[in-house]
Amino acid sequence: MNLPFRVNNCSIERTLDIVGEKWTFLVLREAFTGVRRFADMQAITGAPRQVLSARLARLVDEGLLRKEPYREPGQRQRDEYRLTEKGRDLYPLLVALMHWGDKYLTGDEGPPVLLTHRDCGAPIEQHFRCADGHEVNGPREVTPIPGEGADIRSA
Repeated sequence: MNLPFRVNNCSIERTLDIVGEKWTFLVLREAFTGVRRFADMQAITGAPRQVLSARLARLVDEGLLRKEPYREPGQRQRDEYRLTEKGRDLYPLLVALMHWGDKYLTGDEGPPVLLTHRDCGAPIEQHFRCADGHEVNGPREVTPIPGEGADIRSA
């Protein structure tokens, strides 16, 4: 993207400051599939305990996950981690990463996971459209312009 302007407050950079790390994406992947408990996330992702604890804390601090207490009979109170609306809004990003990996990193055996629509069973597809409904096929069909919140510096 060769912009005729530069912004000091880039939304991509700010987003990556929060989620741009492998373990964070793996935690979110599991949260999207309904995994809520620390021990289950650790077992599935293989994340070291301290790393997982730090990533969960950051996602809670940033408002992508919220803690919800639970107690198993005879056990101490623990927390489950549930997605917030802000966290759920990242789902298309994770699906886009998965589709990219399926296209470029999967061998002859095919993709390891297929996403299907629960109601009809059809595969999930992502489409990029403008607000008027036109299909956008890539960056050559997009013109970046400064937004209302742009902190612009000269290029």
